[in-house]
Amino acid sequence: MALKGLDIFKLTPKTNCKACGNPTCMAFAMKVAQGTVTLDKCPHLSEEALAALGEAAAPPMKSLKIGAGKAEHSLGGETVLFRHDKTFVSKSLYAVTVNPENIDGKLPELARVDYERIGERMYVELINVEYSGDKEAFLGAVKKAAETGRTLILDVQDTEAAKAALELVKDAKPVLNGANESNYKEMSALALEAGVVLGVGGGSLDGIYDTLTALEGLGNKNLIIDVGSASVKEAFANAVQIRRGALKDGNRSAGYPSLVNAAKLAPDNGTMQLALASLFTVKYGSIVILSGMSYAQALPLYGLRQNIFTDPQKPMKVEPGIYSINGADENSVCATTVDFALTYFIISGEIERSGVPVNLLISDAGGYSVLTAWAAGKLSAGSLARFFKEQAIEGKIKNRSLIIPGKVAVLKGELEENLPGWQIIVAPNEAVGLVKFLKELKG
Repeated sequence: MALKGLDIFKLTPKTNCKACGNPTCMAFAMKVAQGTVTLDKCPHLSEEALAALGEAAAPPMKSLKIGAGKAEHSLGGETVLFRHDKTFVSKSLYAVTVNPENIDGKLPELARVDYERIGERMYVELINVEYSGDKEAFLGAVKKAAETGRTLILDVQDTEAAKAALELVKDAKPVLNGANESNYKEMSALALEAGVVLGVGGGSLDGIYDTLTALEGLGNKNLIIDVGSASVKEAFANAVQIRRGALKDGNRSAGYPSLVNAAKLAPDNGTMQLALASLFTVKYGSIVILSGMSYAQALPLYGLRQNIFTDPQKPMKVEPGIYSINGADENSVCATTVDFALTYFIISGEIERSGVPVNLLISDAGGYSVLTAWAAGKLSAGSLARFFKEQAIEGKIKNRSLIIPGKVAVLKGELEENLPGWQIIVAPNEAVGLVKFLKELKG
């Protein structure tokens, strides 16, 4: 049930509260309900009141932490079904599954998917280590996977093997995925002792709910739900029902993140696994496991994830600076555009297609598109002149030709005044014309 201002008001003292300055504390109560203030800011709330309100104030989907140190990741904490309602909180994480037979070949491949896009590191965050029946071989694979520094998922239902694996890596806070109707007591005891998240699965959604209820009765609420691998249809239905049950129906027994094993849903079919990873990034996999991932597969998948899990109220921006394209050096022509990520990728892509070396200068335009930035005063002759000074452009680049977007050709005269010695060249209005334009400019 959602926390309301009146719920808080009933449990707050009727004094002249220093937290809100209101003798009835109603202002403070409403601020808490709106999420702008946290409960601990009120100095008058008793421990009993904090305990009573704390759980109600928490998101309907529990927030979890997995991994440790630099490899720590967040799961859950979601409050809406659809991104456009507000925003998603914790991005989907991707894992590659390994076993003792293929781990030596997969780990080097996994390391190749590691790059930066719009200020965010794109890499395989997790490694899922499968238990295939040989305890010693499994432990050897766990050791090798742990050496990568990635957070591990221990995919094991055998309690003895799980216990031995946790002894090796419990400090790194892996996910122990293997609890079901038959072994949940033993697995929960292991997870609670090690302080790790426990993955819960079952033969049906009803069975999973029963196991979740039993685990909560044992005092374990550090859980993630494995949606199953019997079929794509069933896994998808489970993921959606779990999310809707928690966020729309207020069923906190379903309020846990979901794990989807696409490697089991589409074995030996990498293309289908990639499609399923895209599907469950949108609907609603907190962790998605694949059998492998190449650099080419990662590009569209991580691009999708970044779009889905970016706050729609905050535009994606690239860092201001000099971006050398096609091997550009200090003697190469310069071009400039805004820091809106979509604009940057379109323009840089067309420049790459031309094959002409260009120093692309990106200034801080507030994350707006070209015309919007110009209309808002974020892209002007003055702002570009300041950018040139702050970045010491003239000390880094000898070429004195600057190409500006065609849609702000009006800036040409002012730029020639603000940047003496520079030749200002107006580009075509549309990016698609850049290839021909640059080739002709180069001669």
